[in-house]
Amino acid sequence: MSKSFSESYKAAGVDITAGYKSVELMKAHIARTKNEGCLDDVGGFGGCFGLPTGYEEPVLVSGTDGCGTKVKMAILMDKHDTIGIDAVAMCVNDIICCGAKPLFFLDYIACGKNVPEKIAAIVSGVAEGCVQSGAALIGGETAEHPGMMPIDEYDLAGFAVGIVDKKKILDNSKTTEGDVVIALASSGIHSNGFSLCRKVFDIDNNPDDLYVPCEELGGASVAQTLLTPTKIYVKSVLALLEKVNVKAISHITGGGFYENIPRALPKGYTAKITKSAVKVLPIFDLIAKRGNIPERDMFNTYNMGVGMSITVAADEVDTALEILNSHGEEAYVIGEIVKGDEGVIIC
Repeated sequence: MSKSFSESYKAAGVDITAGYKSVELMKAHIARTKNEGCLDDVGGFGGCFGLPTGYEEPVLVSGTDGCGTKVKMAILMDKHDTIGIDAVAMCVNDIICCGAKPLFFLDYIACGKNVPEKIAAIVSGVAEGCVQSGAALIGGETAEHPGMMPIDEYDLAGFAVGIVDKKKILDNSKTTEGDVVIALASSGIHSNGFSLCRKVFDIDNNPDDLYVPCEELGGASVAQTLLTPTKIYVKSVLALLEKVNVKAISHITGGGFYENIPRALPKGYTAKITKSAVKVLPIFDLIAKRGNIPERDMFNTYNMGVGMSITVAADEVDTALEILNSHGEEAYVIGEIVKGDEGVIIC
């Protein structure tokens, strides 16, 4: 008797029935993310979403990103239920910098072997990130790649779409001398600089050292600290945008202060950051110490404890801080806008 197609495909390394089971397991997580724009259930060839009303000139803002080699940490720790938060955060934190409200999200998981429970755990994190940002998870793809990837490895990426009225798009053109730069505290390393972390902590060769309680981290292990999910700032920033004339927002990701803050500045202006005002998290001090990394390189690689910077007029600082802190952020002033072409000065 000849084998069925599914049995033959399984022998080639792709288990179709595992894919079916993954979809069934993730449906409960996806249901948590449904919002008023959702038009269909999971399982169609395309995710349908109805645009909200109330916009004069609605503009769609999209963003796509992954979690970098932070995924290696999740694999190493065999903890897969938070890395999805990172995937969502990297996308929605970008589009909120334009003033856009996230509408929906799609994920893409490539794996060496589809283990339904693992895939469902990953998607549970994606769903949590969507709940935190108000986005609906309307679709995605899980691709099994035997022979291309080791069976226990995977990669995760995502794509988000948001909406903003054209007249409310943040384009940095109103930024001027004397404006104030506010920091929103990060939850940790977020999702950038992990290749350097792996080298500094020699993760590939001595993974067991990651689980030892670390005095410099308040008793937490390096592994726990590195895998802390990226903070999602969407709801607090949306609340701020309703009340304050925000000039610009920067998502501090790869490239740190030096690459990301200038992206939200018009030509001829520089952000003067007071170094002593930045509340550097212990993990960054530990990385710099263990790796003997110069301070400028640290600020050019990591967020250093600042996940976002927001520029507002000086007379709106108190209102902005009150709103942000009331929505659960640790917000504080780190600098001001001055004339110059340096982009960022940290002094």
